[in-house]
Amino acid sequence: MSSRRNFVKQTALAGASLSILPNLSFGSMKGTSNKKLKLAFIGIGQRGIMHLNNAINREDVEVTAICDVDPERINIGLKMMLDYELTKPKVFGNSDSDYRNLLELKDVDAVIISTPWLWHTKMAVDSMKAGKYTGLEVSAANTMEECWDLVNTHEETGSHLMILENVNYRRDVLAVLNMVKQNVFGELVHFRCGYQHDLRVVKFNNGKQPYGGGVEFGDKGYSEAKWRTQHSLLRNADVYPTHGVGPIATMCDINRGNRFMSLTSHATKGIGLNNYIVEQGGKDHPNAKLKFKQGDVITSTIETSNGETIIVTHDCNLPRPYSLGFRVQGANGLWEVDGNRIYIEGKSKPHQWDESDEWLKKYDHPLWQKYGELATGAGHGGMDFFVLNAFVESAKDNIAPPLDVYDAAAWSSITPLSEASIENNGEPQDFPDFTRGNWVKRQPYNWMKDSY
Repeated sequence: MSSRRNFVKQTALAGASLSILPNLSFGSMKGTSNKKLKLAFIGIGQRGIMHLNNAINREDVEVTAICDVDPERINIGLKMMLDYELTKPKVFGNSDSDYRNLLELKDVDAVIISTPWLWHTKMAVDSMKAGKYTGLEVSAANTMEECWDLVNTHEETGSHLMILENVNYRRDVLAVLNMVKQNVFGELVHFRCGYQHDLRVVKFNNGKQPYGGGVEFGDKGYSEAKWRTQHSLLRNADVYPTHGVGPIATMCDINRGNRFMSLTSHATKGIGLNNYIVEQGGKDHPNAKLKFKQGDVITSTIETSNGETIIVTHDCNLPRPYSLGFRVQGANGLWEVDGNRIYIEGKSKPHQWDESDEWLKKYDHPLWQKYGELATGAGHGGMDFFVLNAFVESAKDNIAPPLDVYDAAAWSSITPLSEASIENNGEPQDFPDFTRGNWVKRQPYNWMKDSY
């Protein structure tokens, strides 16, 4: 077995060691759970198969069931488990509703859902109602009603939900979080973040070129092009906010002494996807006549109850390098991911940027210091290792996860709120208080309290 699997076996007694628990250190070695988690997967496309691969590298996880309506994906998952000489899981996927039969299994403790966005909430609600500890890929919900459905179902059933936002575990993000908690930036004032990623190839594919060009989507598309492009066609909204806003929300204690208050959003014209279709398929291609509703660059500004502002950008339809655009700014200085730069008053030369490398190394989070080498092969630079581990350890003890249902609702609500604001010429939209007032007394994560 891989070194990562051997590592997890050796540290199974660590319990919540890698979970971000509300009242424990992020790296605290507490907890004594020996439980082996019986885990099922609903959706094993490109994202789900990454979670499956990491799960079967753990000695404290038994994969008991998988579900996907695409037989090809089922075969990929079964082969992966066969290669590890693992027991064949029960298989579901005969219809769109077959996942409900999976949820009836007694030998399933927890479920990870990695399906197209429109299925996320309904599947998560059914999973919680079935008493399963639920891990939900991003974004968690598409509408305000769905956000409330997640919260209400959790509160009615007592079943937990974790939003599986892996960027919260990115190495530079955790180093900056460490700096925030040690007050390096001083009192926080302003943030920037977003999802800036050229996804034109992902949104259009003809099935014959799974990682190349093409101008087809929907039934003729491949992978995410089967469903993701439809959102750009029909919705003028920030449809994918959590990669950027999740880490920022953690840094400024959203839902734990602070909360999102209001949002305004604006969208540019949308020309990027049409241009791509014409370039790849010609001006006479049927899809070249489509009018995509989504603006190419969507900018939202959020105000918090503590007086910070957060600018969130969605930019996926134009040519550009990848960036989540992070900026963390306080009374004593700021960090910007673009340009790899940082400035701390009294430490940096006046009016001159420092390169971030030395600062991030100095404040490297203890989790990455201790487990970074083992995590590196887990996907997305290693952060997939940590997000899955937090889920597994929380599920084994059936405790509230680090990134919970209230986070899932607050972060995902940016989509419908941005849509409403854009539709109404940038009119401010108020965030619901998904915690029903409890954000006032919920304690921030005590990330660094305990040592190893």
